[in-house]
Amino acid sequence: MNLSVRNQLTGTVSEITRGAVMSTVSITLAGGQELTAAVTLDAVEDLKLAVGGEVAVLIKSTEVSLATGSVAGLSIRNQLRGTVASIDAGGAMAVAHLELDNGGQLTAAITLDAVKDLGLVAGAQVTALVKSTEVALAAA
Repeated sequence: MNLSVRNQLTGTVSEITRGAVMSTVSITLAGGQELTAAVTLDAVEDLKLAVGGEVAVLIKSTEVSLATGSVAGLSIRNQLRGTVASIDAGGAMAVAHLELDNGGQLTAAITLDAVKDLGLVAGAQVTALVKSTEVALAAA
């Protein structure tokens, strides 16, 4: 199946915390970084998620925010460190292509003003921020 979601990573389920309706799924990405997905309990059961199982992690590029410098005091669970590989800029928006620390790629669709304000250029160190509710999972 082809998808419009640009960010498609793989990882291993390291923990599942089940709730009455929603669950959190902790995933170790191939490069070793940790990620959390908040999904319905039905999704956990339908996908047959289990600790040690492999999953595909899907994140829309429009749901990725970028920060430079240290990040603290946020409720955003997913903070993936990486380096800007390149930036494709348009009239109002840009796509930042990131190389994650320890491997993997991620894209972030952000405004051109944000690129300028943050001083983003190839080689810049960034932290990609993604809310756990914006992470989708698929059976690998």
